[in-house]
Amino acid sequence: MKTLIKNVNLINPYEILFGYGVVVNEDKIVEINIEDNIKIQDIDLVIDGKGNFLVPGFVDIHNHGNTGFDIMDRTEDALDSIGRFHLQNGVTSYLGTVITSSHENMCNAIKNLADYKNKRGLSQLIGIHLEGPFFSLDKKGAQPGKYIKNPNMEEIKQILNISKDRLKMVSIAPETPRALDIIAYLKSKDITVALAHSSASFEESEVGINYGATVATHLYNGMREFNHREPGIIGAVLLDERVYCEIIYDRIHLHDAAVKIALKLKGTDKIVLVSDAMMAAGLCDGTYELGGQKVIVKEGRATLETGNLAGSTLNLRDAVYNMVYYLNIPMKDAIRMASLSPAKAIGIDKYKGSIEIGKHGDMILIDKDINILGTMVMGKWIPHSN
Repeated sequence: MKTLIKNVNLINPYEILFGYGVVVNEDKIVEINIEDNIKIQDIDLVIDGKGNFLVPGFVDIHNHGNTGFDIMDRTEDALDSIGRFHLQNGVTSYLGTVITSSHENMCNAIKNLADYKNKRGLSQLIGIHLEGPFFSLDKKGAQPGKYIKNPNMEEIKQILNISKDRLKMVSIAPETPRALDIIAYLKSKDITVALAHSSASFEESEVGINYGATVATHLYNGMREFNHREPGIIGAVLLDERVYCEIIYDRIHLHDAAVKIALKLKGTDKIVLVSDAMMAAGLCDGTYELGGQKVIVKEGRATLETGNLAGSTLNLRDAVYNMVYYLNIPMKDAIRMASLSPAKAIGIDKYKGSIEIGKHGDMILIDKDINILGTMVMGKWIPHSN
């Protein structure tokens, strides 16, 4: 089936092209052209963008669930519901993030993710992000402390085997015993390594980066505090050009000034917007769970009973909106931080993250206020009611 989305302002990826059209054949983009130059004789479906913006589908590489479901629920229905909510908010691809738990629970969740078959009309589960359990207990945040342990190569190899090649990213504290061996091993398997929940010094962090780590998980959060005599992990990841930095921009996890500092040091190409959403995303305030722990959500702020932040209720549409309307970031740059930058961070930018010929037909139609008018995922068009 051939689909034309016409009469759009195309954001792709460093400029805005006005009055363009995009043709998708089955699941691939096959033509991008000035609208008047596109032949419509063999087009099966024509969608009029009415002068709105056509942008790449968002890619969320760090999220734990939404709409009352958790990645750790280990059911097909949970992943269906999670994917449905993602798509409503412009996320056409995501990594299912497995939180620290017992080895058995983590393996079962990974197996469920590995066995899951993507469905047309839902956001595509493109892999697994293992967030834990090899962290610093001092910086555990909302990770269940009783399951945090030192890195274990045999466990990683078992997880990699269970994942059926769907393991895309592993978060780890680089200062923990044998962490460097695991970082080097994962890099050799083309798996992205992220530094997270860490008390690492500046030097320890740099060593981890030299061994192959290229992402900082939720920058500033779950990290040794910056100090002018010991910049620590925050100083290392902000200064090293090899590292992408995740940002949870719900205006709860981070002060606007902290986000501005990261943007100045990293540039928009190296900032990755993530939701770090938990099961309360898309629902009202109340009591929920994350990793078997009680989470209280009040005014959209998710915390453990201890007061520690416990994920978020954010979605990437709102993160992009916040960048544009609170920090005055150009729309094209905010969009890139939610699409091409995360795709590059996990090595899938050859087929996702931007609207280019040969890439997957993953796109969203938005207005100037980032309201989502329609979504295309793998070539299937899904109109939105708003």
